[in-house]
Amino acid sequence: MLTVADVFEAITGVRIAGASMIISEASIDSRQAIPASLFFALPGERVDGHAFIEDAFQRGALAAVIQQDVQSSFPLVDLRQGGLPDDFQLPEAPFLLRVEDSLKALQTIAGFWRRKLNVKVIGITGSVGKSTTKELVAEVLSQRFHTLKNQGNLNNEIGLPLTLLRLGPGHQRAVLEMGFYVPGEIAFLCDLALPSLGVVTNIGTVHAERAGDQEAIARGKSELLQALPPAPEGLAILNFDDPWVRWMADKTRAQIFYYGLDPVADLWADEITSMGLEGIQCRLHYGAEAISLHIPLIGQHSVHTVLRAAAVGLVEGLTWEEIADGLQNSYTQLRLVATHTANGALLLDDTYNASPESTLAALNLLSELDGRRIAVLGEMLELGQYEQTGHEIVGARAAEVCSQLLAVGERGRLIAAAARAAGMRDWAVRWVPTVPEAIEVLRAQLRAGDVALIKGSHGLRMDRIVDALEEVQ
Repeated sequence: MLTVADVFEAITGVRIAGASMIISEASIDSRQAIPASLFFALPGERVDGHAFIEDAFQRGALAAVIQQDVQSSFPLVDLRQGGLPDDFQLPEAPFLLRVEDSLKALQTIAGFWRRKLNVKVIGITGSVGKSTTKELVAEVLSQRFHTLKNQGNLNNEIGLPLTLLRLGPGHQRAVLEMGFYVPGEIAFLCDLALPSLGVVTNIGTVHAERAGDQEAIARGKSELLQALPPAPEGLAILNFDDPWVRWMADKTRAQIFYYGLDPVADLWADEITSMGLEGIQCRLHYGAEAISLHIPLIGQHSVHTVLRAAAVGLVEGLTWEEIADGLQNSYTQLRLVATHTANGALLLDDTYNASPESTLAALNLLSELDGRRIAVLGEMLELGQYEQTGHEIVGARAAEVCSQLLAVGERGRLIAAAARAAGMRDWAVRWVPTVPEAIEVLRAQLRAGDVALIKGSHGLRMDRIVDALEEVQ
């Protein structure tokens, strides 16, 4: 396990004697500090972690890494000059570690610790489906290997190092989701994590406002593949059905393994049937083998998630029985949750975030369900040059799928207008500017037997709609 000696060696290059205290985990939120943890005080736009050092210590933190002077009676070790004096004595815990940059120290320690461990890292990136893929891949690999995964969406320059510091000598696999906003970000994460297996889901328009067009997004995501070691050690698992992902094959020295719905792929699926909220059925083909599965993932689009997880299992040497057990694990946490209102309407809560690609997939799921179908669609943020096109595509599909459409937020006007242009009647389309107004409309409108999809960008906080309408148990 990570020790205080490891922390000092990572930052200064000097390994001190008598510092064998084990660090339980790392945190940047004092409320999550536990006994023997390491607290990193990071300055933020609204909250500065330096204000919560004492709270972290009260909860049992062993040490706090700081980047500015603080008023404190706790012992201070200044590591800004690199090495340590010959007569250095480690103070009693809790103590402060002064560095130039707390975040850089977190990343440096995480990279150092990763390199000390014999663990295979699976990196996962893409525009849509990263988190669900991460969860399902981890479930599959856990059938044979002691596996670590990112918690929640800890997939950036802060979250991924925190995850790496949870690694222990007993871990055999680490499944790490890698987010992308700007060029170089995934390359940096790969330099910390050293993945040898990379999985790419798809290339969409989400975050185009910051990242650029789809080609720029594809280049950014391909940094994962460029970081993989050459074949046979390195392996890239790519979506054959996405032309932008296929384009990435030339960007890596790793061996390529394709998955998709085309029989040309190494692993492909057919006979895909939606069973509504009971999941999907499909048949997977790998060489001369074919296996039929019932998977508790909702919507036909989920077959690509199944293919990704099965592909990782196959290249890692798992049996079909192990793979099937992992795929069918009911504990896999998915972002789309089905719940009911007090009067019996079904709510499909997909409020975590939204892009044109994920919203179209959610609408396709809605089309597979019985009842009066209502789409409650919020504006989609960070689409950049794809803003108008993305909202219009979603509106046109909603017109094909839904009995009624309720669009929310300023950009939601584009969705409503596109639905009307696609032939949806005026009385069936409504636009409201805010979430509270959407709640009032739905309270008056929903009835038993209705199915309402609730989806929009996280910044709109459409989860408030579900909280207001779902039945209190």
